[in-house]
Amino acid sequence: MERPTSAARPAPSKFRRLAITHALMMGGDAAMVVALADSLFFDIDLTAARTRVMLFLAIGFAPFLFVAPLIGPAIDRVAGGRRFVIQVIAIARAVLLFFMARYIDALALFPLVFANLVLQKAYVVSKSALVPSTVRSQDELVEANSKLGLISGLTGAAAVIPAAILLKTIGASATLIYGTLIFCAALFSATRLPREVVAAHGVDHDESMQLRSASLQNGAIAMTVLRGCVGFTFFHLAFWLRSQDQGTFWFGAVVGVSALVAMVGNAIAPRLRNRMREETMLVASLVVAAVAGVGTAALGGPVGAVILAGALNMVAAVGRLSFESIVQRDAPGANQGRAFAKFETQFQLAWALAAFFAVAIQVSGPVGFLIVGLVAAGTLVNLVVGTSRSDGRRRSRRSVSRRSRNQQPARARGRAPQSRSASAPRRRR
Repeated sequence: MERPTSAARPAPSKFRRLAITHALMMGGDAAMVVALADSLFFDIDLTAARTRVMLFLAIGFAPFLFVAPLIGPAIDRVAGGRRFVIQVIAIARAVLLFFMARYIDALALFPLVFANLVLQKAYVVSKSALVPSTVRSQDELVEANSKLGLISGLTGAAAVIPAAILLKTIGASATLIYGTLIFCAALFSATRLPREVVAAHGVDHDESMQLRSASLQNGAIAMTVLRGCVGFTFFHLAFWLRSQDQGTFWFGAVVGVSALVAMVGNAIAPRLRNRMREETMLVASLVVAAVAGVGTAALGGPVGAVILAGALNMVAAVGRLSFESIVQRDAPGANQGRAFAKFETQFQLAWALAAFFAVAIQVSGPVGFLIVGLVAAGTLVNLVVGTSRSDGRRRSRRSVSRRSRNQQPARARGRAPQSRSASAPRRRR
């Protein structure tokens, strides 16, 4: 048999190209996290660290807050706009990691880390905008996002092993150079992404109305709170665990367990979607977050921290896929790439604002856990009560409309009577 020529071989699918790029970006992230575990970033005085983290969270995400809603729609109208953004982010992160390796023990490390953090969030938004253009039908969209979530966890776990070996044998600088090389590979992979136009036209009236549906807005609120809880918990534990014995070990456990259960959440979410409604999945996610927050507040200790972080990352993964399914179901006429980018920007900003709040307040671990539980429980009650009232008003309007149709005058159902002047007897002359 003749070997097929390169021209006869099928080209890699669009989704496969995005999956490879995503895997490399997540591998670079994992290398950076491992390198920071043994750097000045976690060795600096707590008070000074809080001040710097708050400052860079504000400076780093303030432009993201205003620029993303303005620049994003313009990028979506350009062919290959989101692909170009991912390429820029990959090369920028490679450069930043290179300088982090050089200034690993200097205060210049802080702005470099937070610049990386902002670029990471910007990448997630652009990736979300590209996913709909890489699938063959809308039915594959949720499954594609689930696969990307699994790829993220598996690649992160695989990239951690050589990063940890380099950290122990050579040092944090070698680990960061390793991450730089991964981001360079991501840049090369990003050049092969599809050159698609995410949204050629602006938002019309029908799309705007579909994106304002009650179920979609409730889902967006639930996801905003879940993502905010994840951001709050991460930074709350990053500072609180330092006051505990073996704080670095426990924080590493938080990061590892969070990545593992996020993979589990991405794996089980499509199966849950086949067994229950998307709204039920989001409500269940809020219930788990509320119970985990209140329960771990009673349990306390680093073990409670690991349990809470794991529970939140799992329900955030399940909630994200259920929300994406709601967008497909309730906004079929909307541009999916633009819609996902819009909502993902909202979720990332919620993460950043909650992280800022976690750093700004100085509370013990159990109090922070309780805050997470109460916020999730309050959101759950608000959504359930609001949905019940909305359903009650809808039923009331339907019953009033039904009664008004049944009580129409006889002339609306039969022959209209003659006018008074026509039916009156004629007067005698």
